[in-house]
Amino acid sequence: MRLTDTSDLWWKTAVFYNLDVKTYLDADGDGVGDLRGLAQRLDHLAELGVTCLWLAPFYPSPQRDNGYDIEDYYGVDPRYGSLGDMVEVLRTAHDRGMRVIVDLVVNHTSDQHPWFQEARTSPDSRYRHFYQWRDDVPADAPASMFPDVEDGVWFFDETAGQYYKHSFYRHQPDLATDHPEVREEIAKAIGFWLELGIDGFRVDAVPFVIDGDDGPEHEFLRELRGYVSRRRGHAMMLGEVNLPYDEQMRFFGDADGDELTMQFDFVANQRLYLALARQDATPLREAIESRPAIARGNQWGNFVRNHDELTLDQLSPAERDEVFSAFAPEEGQRIHGRGITRRLPSMLEGDPRRIRMVYSLMFSLPGSPVLYYGEEIGMGENPTIEGSRAAVRTPMQWTGADDAGFSPADELIADIVPGGFGPQHVNVAQQRHDPGSMLRFVQNLVRHYRASPEIGWGELGILDQPHTCVLAHSVTSELGMFVAAHNFAPDGRTFRLEIEGADAGGWSVVNLLDDDSGAETLERGGFDVSLDGYGHRWWRVIRPGERRIA
Repeated sequence: MRLTDTSDLWWKTAVFYNLDVKTYLDADGDGVGDLRGLAQRLDHLAELGVTCLWLAPFYPSPQRDNGYDIEDYYGVDPRYGSLGDMVEVLRTAHDRGMRVIVDLVVNHTSDQHPWFQEARTSPDSRYRHFYQWRDDVPADAPASMFPDVEDGVWFFDETAGQYYKHSFYRHQPDLATDHPEVREEIAKAIGFWLELGIDGFRVDAVPFVIDGDDGPEHEFLRELRGYVSRRRGHAMMLGEVNLPYDEQMRFFGDADGDELTMQFDFVANQRLYLALARQDATPLREAIESRPAIARGNQWGNFVRNHDELTLDQLSPAERDEVFSAFAPEEGQRIHGRGITRRLPSMLEGDPRRIRMVYSLMFSLPGSPVLYYGEEIGMGENPTIEGSRAAVRTPMQWTGADDAGFSPADELIADIVPGGFGPQHVNVAQQRHDPGSMLRFVQNLVRHYRASPEIGWGELGILDQPHTCVLAHSVTSELGMFVAAHNFAPDGRTFRLEIEGADAGGWSVVNLLDDDSGAETLERGGFDVSLDGYGHRWWRVIRPGERRIA
């Protein structure tokens, strides 16, 4: 596949960065991050090499679920600024070469949304049909996703005189997305943001928006994808689908990939943590080997951490216990019995070798990397916020000041990370001037990832070697060939990697991440590798006749 044929599919080789406006930078001094503050920090993201900014919900909201309880799909919460401020962020980001996607949350609204308020008070209103109502609770009603908070997914509304469905919290009533008028309103909201300059959407909780079969519900997803593409030709949809691969594939659509453009790889993410707990690469290797083939225009999103708990629900109970024992030994570090509230650096006890190996691995796997804000400097969480997703939603640490350079206000939107991962020890200002810092390390990964389009476009190959603690893989396409090796064990390993076809002669490899970038000629079709404990290496394979720049 030629690079000139693929330039419009920008997400195939994008570097995504997710942030929440309210915890990024406060420009007006009220203790809440805002769009003006974000605009002031876009140069940080451009310097890092980010090519797509993903904004968490910034819409007007009661903020009972981190902004995912939306009461107006067409606005900006006044605490963060105005639509004019949003346009300035878009203009500045685009000027820096970054695209911008936003959260599309259409499984539910806030119970404060005007649609729901009219629906519950006016039985004859058109908005009554926007939600799902019943006179009684069905016998086969599913259990709540949050059993420590909700005792079911149906709640009786005294004013309406009926039960309404809420797949998540009771203050988030589910929309009836099978109703034509609801679909029309969703399309209007999508069209509004596309006209404003948004480049796509991260679609929240996709399996709850539609049923998981291949029926008319998937037709709705196809309609949305087609609408997005027509209104803005390069726009995309990145879906949150936490399901096994065989079920997940249905949400990509047909052989041409006509539903979601991208999906997060939750399977590989969860198997990564099992591999880390065991110090054995086998669980992750098995996961990525079993990845189904996807259409040319689709892509996987690789991630280490996100804004929720670290979900482990696709692991067996015994496997979850292994991960809990290794990385969340205290009950307060777990949530809902299936996830972890911590960030990676604290789970790995701040060991820079392991932390850097994990991020090197994320950037090297076929797909597009997705960073959560603060990962580029190794931020931790606030452990005093126990049993809550909010532990990883703390203010960005810009400086070593007590307020982390986030805001001069006396009271902040969220507590700063304390202790060894606090701003006095982990911050952007210090790391920008330290060539050996985590920030400079991630910046180097981004640079080499962006110079290696085969990672986004190529096919995975697992390379044979004798150590189960090592994952050695290649990614190959007409654009080039990339090889990486990662050691999950604390002690070093030495082995030989054979490159298929290289025994014909004329092949060489270039070490990408280290300062020594001289080419090494392959002898007898391969080369010897030495990895330190938790070591990682990247190479570009130069095939006969290629003119790649390392």
